[in-house]
Amino acid sequence: MRISENIKIALRSIRGTLLRTIITATIIAIGITALVGMLTAIEGLEVAINKNFSRMGANTFTIKDKSGKMEVFGTQKQTKYESIKYLQTRQFKENFEFPATVAVSAVVSFQGILKSNFAKTNPNNRILAIDEDYLELSASDIYKGRNFSQFEISEGSPVAVIGYDIATGLFPKGKAIDSFVSYNGVKFKVVGILEKKGGSIGFGGEDRMMYIPINRARSLYLSNNTNYVILVGVSNGNLIDVAIDEAKITLRKIRKLHPGEEDNFEIFKSNSATEDLLQNLKALTLSATIISLITLIGAAIGLMNIMLVSVTERTREIGTRMALGARPKTILSQFLTEAIVICIIGGLAGIVLGIAIGNIVGMMMSTGFIVPWLWILIALTICIVVGLLAGIYPARKAAKLNPIDALRYE
Repeated sequence: MRISENIKIALRSIRGTLLRTIITATIIAIGITALVGMLTAIEGLEVAINKNFSRMGANTFTIKDKSGKMEVFGTQKQTKYESIKYLQTRQFKENFEFPATVAVSAVVSFQGILKSNFAKTNPNNRILAIDEDYLELSASDIYKGRNFSQFEISEGSPVAVIGYDIATGLFPKGKAIDSFVSYNGVKFKVVGILEKKGGSIGFGGEDRMMYIPINRARSLYLSNNTNYVILVGVSNGNLIDVAIDEAKITLRKIRKLHPGEEDNFEIFKSNSATEDLLQNLKALTLSATIISLITLIGAAIGLMNIMLVSVTERTREIGTRMALGARPKTILSQFLTEAIVICIIGGLAGIVLGIAIGNIVGMMMSTGFIVPWLWILIALTICIVVGLLAGIYPARKAAKLNPIDALRYE
């Protein structure tokens, strides 16, 4: 029997057991929706991560203090790692002879409340103190206005560059440039607005960031115990490891570390953060796949039960077909086709829903519309495999029926 005829018979049989078919197809659709939806969202996350981090390139690295405490074994003493002081960052900029650009920053607040004459924000803004080179090295693009000048940094001028969401929230009429933003009772003149980047993995990112000159922050908010961060961008990305070694030597001298003494600071490549996040996404992908497969196993069991019931209900039909010359192989292929068709119907519905749900998540991160063709192909393949596995036993049972017994069945 031709495949097209098998499909016609399968569709006719499906219409005869519509409710059971819908229930089984729905279970399959849920499993495929979970698979395609989560993997579409994960693919969107991967695009967002690569988009946000790759712009910084493989030619930047960050120097931070080594957080935590170091225990000296054999004693009760605990030595706290020394923070990177502002004076040390200035010395580093002056003494780092490698061809590179060095920027300095420090966190003022992770929960800043900002005000304008028109509105007030929630405490969900990050305030960062920076110098004139930071925005360029961090690949932050100016949407309107300008970056800080060297004079404004050195003089500690009361100016600010704000994120897109802050600008639209505090200035609904769109006149943020040359207006004033208040933080902790201090007014800052807005000289620049950053391009909108969208949220990233639970945070507002740059869209809810306010940058102020580092010397202004030092006089108002930062203390002697503030930890400063050094961002270095080398001109030749192929020499990144050499630059890191040179930076380590330079900072060890500044921090007066003796030979053999461990570093009390840490250096991170910009692309290492991307690699770590992508590794976490691989683990998330595996988890999503396992969860979806468990759902599909349940769907396969349900489909098998439906097919067994269908074989029992259609025993006389099977006997009639055999009496008219249908071979066991024909009966086998008919029931297998029916099981596969049910799975594909559920799978197609799941793929459509999965792509929709995954892209809704992607839109929240401004990743654009994503169609995961590879996972669609995998999902369809899984549907066919599930149909085969769920249908093989009922189909074999139908094919082995004795025609005479089948015709006498009531």
